[in-house]
Amino acid sequence: MKLFSAPPRPTGTQRPASDTAQQRPAQQRPAQQRPTQQRPAQQRPTQQRPAQQRPTQQRPAQQRPTQQRPAQQRPTQQRPAQQRPTQQRPAQQRPTRQAYASQWTDDAARPRRSAPDDRRRPPQAASAPAGKHGRKAKKAKKPKKKKSLGRRLLILFLVLAILAGLYLTAVYSDIPFIAKWRTAYIQTAMNTLSHQWLATAFIPRSVIDKVVAEMEAAREAQIGVNSEWDEGEIESRNPTLTDTKGMSKEEITFYNLFWEVDVPSMQAYVKEHPDVLAAGWSRINIDKSALTGDGTSIRTIQGEQVLAIDAQNEIMIARVKGSTYRGVLVIMKDPSRLSLQAASTLGSVGQVCGKIAEAHGGVIGMTGSGFIDPGGNGNGGTLAGYAMCNGKSYGSHMGYGYKRLELHKDNRIYIRDCDSEVSPDTTDAVEFSPAMIIDGETVVNARSGFSDLQPRACLGQSKYGEIIALLVEGRLTTSVGISVPDCAAIMAKHDCMQAMNLDGGTSAMIWYKGKYIMRSSNPALTAGRTLPNAFVYAGK
Repeated sequence: MKLFSAPPRPTGTQRPASDTAQQRPAQQRPAQQRPTQQRPAQQRPTQQRPAQQRPTQQRPAQQRPTQQRPAQQRPTQQRPAQQRPTQQRPAQQRPTRQAYASQWTDDAARPRRSAPDDRRRPPQAASAPAGKHGRKAKKAKKPKKKKSLGRRLLILFLVLAILAGLYLTAVYSDIPFIAKWRTAYIQTAMNTLSHQWLATAFIPRSVIDKVVAEMEAAREAQIGVNSEWDEGEIESRNPTLTDTKGMSKEEITFYNLFWEVDVPSMQAYVKEHPDVLAAGWSRINIDKSALTGDGTSIRTIQGEQVLAIDAQNEIMIARVKGSTYRGVLVIMKDPSRLSLQAASTLGSVGQVCGKIAEAHGGVIGMTGSGFIDPGGNGNGGTLAGYAMCNGKSYGSHMGYGYKRLELHKDNRIYIRDCDSEVSPDTTDAVEFSPAMIIDGETVVNARSGFSDLQPRACLGQSKYGEIIALLVEGRLTTSVGISVPDCAAIMAKHDCMQAMNLDGGTSAMIWYKGKYIMRSSNPALTAGRTLPNAFVYAGK
């Protein structure tokens, strides 16, 4: 719609409606019709109409004629060239803002935008490439390539083929490394009543049966191998001190008793903690065995970290570690103070080892006999196999291939077949499997069928008469477990003459002076499971 009527323009000066402002220079229209020179430039300085006095939003661009300037009383629309309003050109499809901006030949002549927030056309918009109607050209979006159904099926097939290949390799391969860990996995699952599905759900029964048969064969191989000991007394430990200069007699006695202690590390610790000698060397009591403790700087001659030394009760506790396990080694110097004590409620329910030890004046309590555990829900009240506590017999003998650990009146440990007659010299006994060391000879190895990684409890005796207990954590992120052959290796390193594996799993637990010094495989059972009996080392 035209806002003003203008006199006809001379034919020679008319220009097509599609011409832009740049195509119609000022000289094409007669100067007398738009005498720019009749009004000096100083009469309409740009500053006379501040941009803020006429904001764009207050009036449309058509309502703001140029006549506000002196001598310019005729608005742009009065010029013959303005007979075509912006809306008549195809540019009406563009925003009015763009059409308005195109009427000016340069930035100097363009009026300032008067919006309160001083909005201006972004510089990049002016230089952007324009389409047919001056719009910014949009980049065409590339269509997304869709994977064909055939390609997806091929990828799926390849993934399944790779997984199948890995599974078949893990289950059937004879590669030593794979076969070793497959056997360990199957044995670990099958030796627990509640977790056997971990093997049976994924591994063919034929493979499982082969491993179980190997375990039974290894157990049978121990039949007839029984402890005899050498004639005579327990071997005496020769003094290991080569330099006793500056040592008191009491200090020398201490090192002869705890011969496993590394002397330089012990001397450095005593120097740093002189208070440990307040009661003398014979009453040294160092205890850093708590689960939250860091142990001591004292080492054994085998390189283990010492956690506790109780000179009065003749006990030393050390930390043992391996690639798959973490545990404690407890050395009790006086075998006469070890006994097997029954739970006070045996026959109905068991007790945790700490409670049994406390009831019998013990400073150490640990795993004893196994118990009937249907579905993993046994309460320790029903004994598995035969046991003797202080000369009193319980239960009935276990089956073919199992072993019996006996404590005799001569303060020695003997390992015998379960179907053999109990010696009249026996004071205490438990039955389990397998034996690890008999008369100084290791009777298990990596190929013997006991390579499963479990929480374990082991008990043995060195050739010097010391009682040695090994307790290892398992089924934890910090300790997966240990195999029987690895347990045997640790016991052999400490000169064991006899050693046997006892009930493990969550039953494997040890208590020392009012606290448990190993983590249970079940975090909810911090004291382990209730047991029919426990080995107790009495305090003085």
